[in-house]
This record gives sequence, C-alpha cells and structure tokens, in this order.
Amino acid sequence: MATSENDRLRSSVSSHGSMDGSGIKQEPFRSKAILPWDRLSNWLHCVCVVTFDLELGQALEFVYPNHVKLSEKEKMNICYLSFPDSNSGCMGDTQFNFRIRQCHGRSHSYNNRKVYDRNSPVALQSDSGHYYGFVYFRQIKDKSSRRGYFQKSLVVLSKVPYITLFTRLASIIAPGYFEYGEPSAEAACHDIDQWPSPMPGQLLHLPIMGSVLQIRIPTKQDKPGSISAAVKTTPEHGGSHPTIVPSVHEVEPFRCLQPVLPHIQLIWELVLTGEPVVVMAPSPSICSDTIHALVHTISPLRYMSDFRPYFTIHDSEFKEYTTRTQAPPSVILGVTNPFFAKTLQHWPHVIRIGEPVNTDKSNSKMLKPKKPGSLKTLESKPGLYTQYKPFLNKDKTIIKRLAKGVQTKRPQEVQDAMLRRHLLELTQSFMIPLERYVASLMPLQRNISPWKHPPRLKPFDTEAFLKTLEHSGPQLTSGLKGDWIGLYKKFFSSKNFEGWFWQRQLEVNHKLSVLHLEALCNADLLQWVSDKQEVQVVDLVLKLREKMADILDQNLQVKPELEQRLTKHIEAIITTLPSDLQAVLKSQ
Repeated sequence: MATSENDRLRSSVSSHGSMDGSGIKQEPFRSKAILPWDRLSNWLHCVCVVTFDLELGQALEFVYPNHVKLSEKEKMNICYLSFPDSNSGCMGDTQFNFRIRQCHGRSHSYNNRKVYDRNSPVALQSDSGHYYGFVYFRQIKDKSSRRGYFQKSLVVLSKVPYITLFTRLASIIAPGYFEYGEPSAEAACHDIDQWPSPMPGQLLHLPIMGSVLQIRIPTKQDKPGSISAAVKTTPEHGGSHPTIVPSVHEVEPFRCLQPVLPHIQLIWELVLTGEPVVVMAPSPSICSDTIHALVHTISPLRYMSDFRPYFTIHDSEFKEYTTRTQAPPSVILGVTNPFFAKTLQHWPHVIRIGEPVNTDKSNSKMLKPKKPGSLKTLESKPGLYTQYKPFLNKDKTIIKRLAKGVQTKRPQEVQDAMLRRHLLELTQSFMIPLERYVASLMPLQRNISPWKHPPRLKPFDTEAFLKTLEHSGPQLTSGLKGDWIGLYKKFFSSKNFEGWFWQRQLEVNHKLSVLHLEALCNADLLQWVSDKQEVQVVDLVLKLREKMADILDQNLQVKPELEQRLTKHIEAIITTLPSDLQAVLKSQ
C-alpha cells in the first residue's frame, strides 16, 4: 500500500474519534441512572382528568406527571373521547377505552422497549403510533353545579394495549381522585413509578393505593390460548393476598360477541382481510369491549389496520373516516351516537349491538346477515348488515355448542375458552401453510459464508405459495370446506399480511445474522488477514465492530461466548497492524 494511502487511512480512522462500526461517533460510556418517572413511563404515558365546563365544554383539568407534553390535537381528542357521546344513559360510573393517533415528530420510547418487544407476542408489543386511553367517567347529580351534575373523567394513557390491567387500574385510581383530589392521583403515579419493568414471562407484583395486583405478561414463546397468570400465590411478608389479574389484555369474547355469534366465522374473515367494519353499540363500554373482541378474533395474528374502540363525531379523523368521496378505509370503528346510522350507512359492513340481554332467554338462531341498505332507521334491530359472501362454509357446530351452553347455564369462562379455542384453531389452520412456506424461503445454512454478506429471506411469491396448498394446505388441520385460495388472495392485499410478513422477515433476517456471526467466529480470520493490505484489515475490524453494534441495536439473541470470541478476534486482528494504527483502533 502506498504511503499516501497509509496516511489517508490513519487520518480517516483517527479524525472520527471514537466510533462504533457504523461510523457513528459514540459518547463516553455512562451508567444509566434511573430517573424519576422512568419506571412509570414503561407502563403509562400519563394520567389525565377531563371535566365538563359549562362555558368551555370538555376541558383538560389535570395532567400528571407535570412534565408530560401533549399536542393540542391530542388534548382535544382526549377531552372529547373521555365523555360518553350521549350522557343520558350514563348516570353513576362508566368505564370504557379509546385509541388515538400520536402526533408525529415526538418520540416516547419506553426505557426497556426493545427488550420488551423482542420477548412479547406481536399483539402486545408497544404501539409507536397510538395512545390507548382508559376512561373512568362519573356523572352524578350535584346541586352546587350550575348544570346540576358532577361530570368528570379520569383517563389512564398508555402505549401498550393492556386492556384488562389498565381498566382495573383506572377503577382503583379514579374513586380516590374523585374523593381526595389531585394528591390521590399523584400518590398513585408514585406507586406506579416503583413498579418493576413489564417483563414478559415474569410474575409481577404491582403495589397500587394500598393493594397489590399480580400479573403475568405473556411471552412470545407461550402456547397460544394458555392461561397467562398463576392462580395460586402466597402473601409476601405476612401481608394480604394480592389481587390476581388473570389476563392483562383479553376481554370476554363470548359476552362481547354473543349478539352476532351466528356470523362469527364471517366476521373472522372480515377482520382477517382488513375489511372496513363499524360497530354501533348503545354505550361506550359495550362499544369498546366489542371492538377489542373483534381485533382478537384473529389472535395470535396482530391486527395491523387502524381500530378505534370508541369514536365520536368530534374525533380529529372524523372527516377522513366518514367521507363518501372514496371507499371506506381499512378500519374498525366503534360508535354510540345514532347520527352514525345515517353517516355510515354507505359502509359495507355494520355490526349493530343492542342492550345486554338475559342470557337465559337469549338464543343463537342461524340468522342471515341483513343488507346494509336496511340500516336506515334508529330502530334497526341488532345484527350484522353486510352483502359480503364468505369464502368458507359455515361451521354450525361451534354455534350449536355455545347455544347449548347458554341453555345449560355453562360458566361464561368456559364459553369464552370454547370460543377462543375455535377462533385460534381457525387462524392457525389458515396461517400454518404460510409459516411453512416462509420457512422454505430461508437460505440453507451451508450457504452462509463468513466472507460474504449474510443472506436474506427470498421474496414471497404468491403464485408459488398457492401451488403448495394442494399438498400442505389448511385441509390438513381444518375440516372446513370452501374457497381457501380466494381467501388467501384477499388476505395478501391486506395490511395484516404486510405486517405479518414484515415481522417474519425481521425474525428470519435476525436469525440469519446470528448464523453469519457464528460462521465469522468459527473462521480463521488471522489466516485471512495475513496477506491483506492494511486498508482491508482495518475495514474488517470496523465491520466486526459493526457486528458487535448490531447485537445491541437489533437485540440479536446471541450466546455470551460468541460475543467474547468476536471480541478476541477483533483484538487479535488489531495486533497484526502497525503500532500507530493499533493505538487509534484501541482508543475507540
């Protein structure tokens, strides 16, 4: 190598100061101290209180912790979504939840988000684009108020979809706030700031307002449909038993979907393929629970389109979602205002839920879906309004079994488990051929060379996949007949497929990176550099350091001994270089 090239190399390496393998200058290492509200931010974004002002309407009265920033649009959406659209039937206390877009340009990453998301099922990973709001609304008569009513909502705002846990949390914090005011909500936030990180798979005890909640967050490795929390526990240090929250995120599917159970398979197809669906319900509570039950019908697949458990005419996306100038977007909306019966009657799929009925008298007759055009009056009957023709033949067995359970007063937990299992088996039968095909797109391990870039997953060829169905299709695990190929083709154009395949690509490419790392560690790198020029040797060192950085940045699950071997390789290669270059590289 020429002297001038040597000088340029030394200058280039030294002028960048301390760099990682990607060429990004690193700050000196500092141990990260846990700051106030760090632990709280792993669970919640903030706690808000919304009140009704006679002159201003809904107004944000209180946000805690004080440093939390919300945009004006976020504040407006929180205010309007924290009150029932029609207050007449909501005397007393009402709980429900909503989901809003996070305004762009601001990042609220959780401290342990990468580790959490790596170990968490995809449906429970933190949501980078939305907030979930868990509302506890109180409306009682109050003679001291000019309006004659006390009307306030406490809202727990988070970026993780722990529907059951945060609904319970709001029910603990809100009554204290309504009785004792701001100090009570502040004390609750200080309790949450002592909670451990939300680590999947661990049994966690969460102290809150004098009681303790016991939870277990599912892991990616959990068998789908398994019970997520331990039932037995022993009190700590002679204290009282904690309150067990059996699931952090699941609503009761049988209760929520009972009014439309005869159409459950058709509804499953609508959710799977990302069709636009609106749910019209009599209350925000029924509305939001039903939306979550619908989203979970395709579990463990993550529903990738937008969904709004509770949506009002004041929502900032109202015009976007109700315009007639284009086809309805891929979204599931939950509404209670009768105004939507007219505004959304052009939508292709409408689920109308009535008031809760006495389950002893209810039945599950094989009702036919009604045409959307018949949803014109406010007195429209509960049911499914659609002209959608399902691809699969109806499985009447599960409907009959659940109907018999109603007659014999079977416990709701059992009904829930039966319905979940049926939907899970349906989703798994659909997804197994796709998983098998993706596995075939993975390069062979023997083709992974330490001297080449790590290989990547081959492209997904829809026609090639469809040809595999004859011998390894859903008929191997499901007895359902019908046009499975047509259903797959419709699925391929949905965001659910895009999201699922993106996640699979990520996982497979991570695995290939680890295999490539193993190949590098097993290679005789010193032999390789023995006849190479300095610029090539330095380039190898920087690339190996980039590999080390990838282990952290991409959360690659690598055995500690591999990291140690890679570090030793780097150190040994540096010793083959001239002393001045060694000094520069070792100082980084």
